[in-house]
Amino acid sequence: MLSELQRLGTITAVANELHLTAPAVSMQLAALEREVGLAVTERRGRRVVLTPAGEVLAHHGHDIADLVSVAEMEIQTLRQGESGTYRIAAFPTAARSYVTDTWREVRDGAQPGPALRLTELEPDAAVDALVHGDVDLAVTHAYSNVPPLPSQGLFATALATEEVVLATAASTMPTTTRSGAARLADQAHSDWVAPHDGLACAEMVKRACGAAGFQPSIVAEATDFSVQLELVAAGIGVALMPRLAARSVPEGVQLRPVHPAVERHHFALGRRSAGSDAGVRRIVELLRHNAVRALDRAAPAVSAEVG
Repeated sequence: MLSELQRLGTITAVANELHLTAPAVSMQLAALEREVGLAVTERRGRRVVLTPAGEVLAHHGHDIADLVSVAEMEIQTLRQGESGTYRIAAFPTAARSYVTDTWREVRDGAQPGPALRLTELEPDAAVDALVHGDVDLAVTHAYSNVPPLPSQGLFATALATEEVVLATAASTMPTTTRSGAARLADQAHSDWVAPHDGLACAEMVKRACGAAGFQPSIVAEATDFSVQLELVAAGIGVALMPRLAARSVPEGVQLRPVHPAVERHHFALGRRSAGSDAGVRRIVELLRHNAVRALDRAAPAVSAEVG
């Protein structure tokens, strides 16, 4: 009010500008004077002018109004998902593919986008980071033959589903079903390459083999799927892996869907309190679109003659 009074010169003009009555403006200014302990206005004829104390407060009033305007503009961009910083945790296969694609799209798109920060974490660690507020979104997965992670207090958005494939040396010809899926039971006597114990991927391999009636003989452990593929190419053993993990297949390796079938489901998790955040919604939608597109680009599993 003091800033407007400095600009307009009369109580009536200030009241009209702020859609108030003149007595209401006068009462607010009188309350301000009591709080400050100094007179902030004085009359000079028909005009009301500011005292030195009023001039100081009016100057700060201009600054406060400017800051409020800036805050309103920033809040508006947040409502539209165009600003802010969002921290994402994602497992390696997602981080190197569709999470990277999403970051590039947000950064280079014609529409302004929020800033992203990424931490590579396995699903259980990503969920823990989300629950404790260390990240804003967690990109996780769940295998169809492994119990999913608990998600109390979180919302989950399905991003994509991919098949798990059997990687074998191209010189081998596993027996297949009519649909071309390799019979997993035929690999009971094969050596296996698998992820380290404690990871969901390792549990998936053991459960898949168990459902086929055998316990895998694991001769090599590697978390990096590219390492697993090179070991398969060298004839060390066979491996089960999600199709998206086999983005670059070495020469001498073939991929086939398996029987019984196993799938990996991708999810974006967030805290329920952030479910209405426009930036979160925009990022999740881009993740979903890019996850589907990444699977379309992934190396396809080959078919084979029915055995």
